[in-house]
Amino acid sequence: MNSTKRLTLAAVLTAIAVVGSLISFPVLGSRCAPVQHMVNVFCAVLLGWRYGVGAAFTASLLRNLLGLGTIFAFPGSMIGAFLSGVVYVRTKNILLTVIAEAFGTGIIGGLAAYPIAIFILGQNAGDVAFYFYVTPFLISTVCGAIIAGLVVKKFKKFLIGE
Repeated sequence: MNSTKRLTLAAVLTAIAVVGSLISFPVLGSRCAPVQHMVNVFCAVLLGWRYGVGAAFTASLLRNLLGLGTIFAFPGSMIGAFLSGVVYVRTKNILLTVIAEAFGTGIIGGLAAYPIAIFILGQNAGDVAFYFYVTPFLISTVCGAIIAGLVVKKFKKFLIGE
């Protein structure tokens, strides 16, 4: 795929992530918003980690500018996109890519939100970062990554020619 097609697909996936941020549903006392995580897995498989991180950054920026997200969207989505993209490039394994997205966004991204919470919201917010960032990030990313993994697995031949 040439760079124009890659950039176009990245733009479409970014738009899906921004519009998809309006979709959420309750899961275990948290709001699950899976679309960004689905996009991260699609980018990992179809475009690679560089375009994935770019799409995640752009989607987070647009969501913040439009009042649809918070500053905490940046670390989670970008780390998940990076990790899932690197894992897919090295292994070509969908399950490992899904796990990498969930771990990158849910655990590492949730923990990366901790210093931001302390800096922006104060020390009290930082004390409960695990419950307010890691757990909700993990719930959303697991749902979104699994959905994307199932779609990629089902349409693998069509999407990536395998």
